[in-house]
Amino acid sequence: MSENVQPEKEFSIDMIPEPEPEKIEEIIFSLMVNPNLSSINYFNDFGEQSISPDSIGDSDTDETGLFDLDNNGTKMAMSTHAFHHHLESDPQKATEILISRATRKMLCFGATPTAVSAFLYHINFADPNGHLIASGAKKGLENAAKKFNLKISDRKIRFDHFSQHGPVPPTIIVSMMGQVADEKKLTTHSFKQKGNHIFLIGRTPDDINSSEYLEFFHGISDSPLPVFDIEDEINIQTALKKLNADGLIESASPVGKGGLFFTLLRAAIPNNLGFDITTDAETRLDASLFGEAMGRIIVGVTSDNEEEFVDAMAEFKLPFFTLGHVTKGEVRVDDESFGYIDKMTAGV
Repeated sequence: MSENVQPEKEFSIDMIPEPEPEKIEEIIFSLMVNPNLSSINYFNDFGEQSISPDSIGDSDTDETGLFDLDNNGTKMAMSTHAFHHHLESDPQKATEILISRATRKMLCFGATPTAVSAFLYHINFADPNGHLIASGAKKGLENAAKKFNLKISDRKIRFDHFSQHGPVPPTIIVSMMGQVADEKKLTTHSFKQKGNHIFLIGRTPDDINSSEYLEFFHGISDSPLPVFDIEDEINIQTALKKLNADGLIESASPVGKGGLFFTLLRAAIPNNLGFDITTDAETRLDASLFGEAMGRIIVGVTSDNEEEFVDAMAEFKLPFFTLGHVTKGEVRVDDESFGYIDKMTAGV
């Protein structure tokens, strides 16, 4: 079977009724069984014995590996990311989104992204459509690498040839490498202490395109790519570097799979903390909590640094939003409690 470039099907968020607040808990627990959100699937163990965060892997690095390169303390960070949405219809934009995600995540970890390599999987390059996908992905790789000042491996795009890939869509996989100047200054995604303020940097549009929420909960796989502007990514990532260098943030996490809510869960799990947030009243509730629009970062800020952080954000002229604060363990959204981080059960 060869690839067939398909015209993008029309989709509007208005096709999905906005859920009532009392429906949010059902959505959360439905998404928790999603294999793509498996890092927090242990919430579905409702036994008496609580589960250690260690059981979900190296949670403090959030999928970013740290390596010693020599005996002199030189370290490198590395992460791997994959994306299959719209490689057939818009391979350049899809590739730019993937590299932007990888770069943002590396910066949130506290490392400086330096190099990237890409691999196209399930591509039939004997078919003209395979060539179109490869050509678009190459353009996306080169443009994103230039924007983010990344070096590219010599072959740029590597292929895994399949003449018949069946139901498996073409997928692009990138490996990102970064430098670690000072391990003591690594930020990581995890919340550090109760009482820290939680801010969201970036805008939250009414967008649920290509989200786990739309695909897994509503069963709609045909939707456009999420909202994305590579220039916004550059501005936000530049600000993140400065905030990190000035020591104004204690944690940083890109809004990723599962949207804001599941990004907050991933930040809360490692230190057994919770969060109390208020969503933006001007944005749909499902888009606020589960949308996966690009260009957004969650940061944790101490009370001592809050004023300086706000002043710095004003200088950057970037949109940011006060979400709430880190709790001792309870998870609350818009004054509704969903239980505690170590044992979230329906009805608690």
